[in-house]
Amino acid sequence: MADRPPGDESWPAQLLRLGFGKSFWGFAALAVVSGLVCLAVAGPEAFAEVVEDNLHMLASTVPRIIAAMGVAGFIWVMLPRDKLTRLVGQESGWRGLVIATGAGIVTPGGPAAAFSLLAVLGGAGADRGALIAYITSWAMLGLQRVLVWDVPFMGAEFSMTRLLISLPLPIVAGLIARSLPLNLRLADEDELQKRPS
Repeated sequence: MADRPPGDESWPAQLLRLGFGKSFWGFAALAVVSGLVCLAVAGPEAFAEVVEDNLHMLASTVPRIIAAMGVAGFIWVMLPRDKLTRLVGQESGWRGLVIATGAGIVTPGGPAAAFSLLAVLGGAGADRGALIAYITSWAMLGLQRVLVWDVPFMGAEFSMTRLLISLPLPIVAGLIARSLPLNLRLADEDELQKRPS
């Protein structure tokens, strides 16, 4: 674009820099090394089979991630951030942890949906205790898991016992997260633009 200041990076360069950080490239390098080890140890046939399996998994996962990120984007635009901050922000206290735990219980879907929503909540001002309570609740108490896995395989009595015993754990995890002497928060747009290339 002609009106862009000289030396300013283009949006594809910004996307690569911000969307694919050091952890992405670290995992990519680990995947390449693991693939080479697989090729050397198991041979070309096993390597080809693994690559084919991973491509099938990638093809089935990418549409879910795109859909989840789209929903997260809509939620980001539609959420009244000031109200959300009052519900699960720094000053929300116990109420914020209980709300976050309840939200984690009812959030459907896999990690693509839960972590997309987690990023939206963090960007909208949720404190780290609420974020930890939400993701812990989703992982341990998700209603979808209880109905699809626990009840059919283990029965209603076991499922309810596990659910009731585990119910305070996300709140305990949120309290521990709040007490840690760390400054964990997501970077906002202004901070992302200030970062050096």
